[in-house]
Amino acid sequence: MDRILLIDDDIELCELVGEFLTSEGFTVTSVHDGEQGVNQVLANDYGLIVLDVMLPSLNGFEVLRRVRSVKRTPIIMLTARGEDVDRIIGLELGADDYLPKPFNPRELVARIRAVLRRMQPTAPKESGEEKLIVGEIELSKSSRVVRCNGLLIDLTSAEFDLLELLMQAAGKVVTREEIARLALGKEYSPFDRSIDMHVSNLRKKIGERNDGIERIKSVRGIGYIYTR
Repeated sequence: MDRILLIDDDIELCELVGEFLTSEGFTVTSVHDGEQGVNQVLANDYGLIVLDVMLPSLNGFEVLRRVRSVKRTPIIMLTARGEDVDRIIGLELGADDYLPKPFNPRELVARIRAVLRRMQPTAPKESGEEKLIVGEIELSKSSRVVRCNGLLIDLTSAEFDLLELLMQAAGKVVTREEIARLALGKEYSPFDRSIDMHVSNLRKKIGERNDGIERIKSVRGIGYIYTR
């Protein structure tokens, strides 16, 4: 879907970003406070939400929490530059990506397209849906569904792509550069903590193996490995 909901109380920014996104083929709806944003999400279907942290009536974190309780619509958070705490909280609550203000509209478009690409289902093979199975975890590629011991696990788009990448390379180290490029769709930066936060959230959701061994292990200074 190319419908974008922009939730930001900066009306001038919304107008500028809305014009740019429209020129890129998106249909944009803008609202300027948190309560309106939640109501819009509940009443409509959007392909993606761009959500500012600082909002009147409800802040961006509360909007994110309420949206995530009912919908899996991908969300990009807009945070103040240098506010690492905001980014960490946003990712912990289920944001798919973040972008610090001020930003280049072209960078926002690139982030939006990367997240939307991750949400696109892949075509199943003729013999049936393609699946990855490692231990108790089963990942269905085309339907983007993950189960552990038969129970459904609710993942964000970033968490799903990260898990798929790690499971495909199970037993081998996946570098942080590969995770940034292949799972998150962006260039790697050593100062970007989003990789660590996505891995941390994913670990919490999939838990340990039945034998008590951690499924995703850190390889210090290099990346991560999914244990067989």
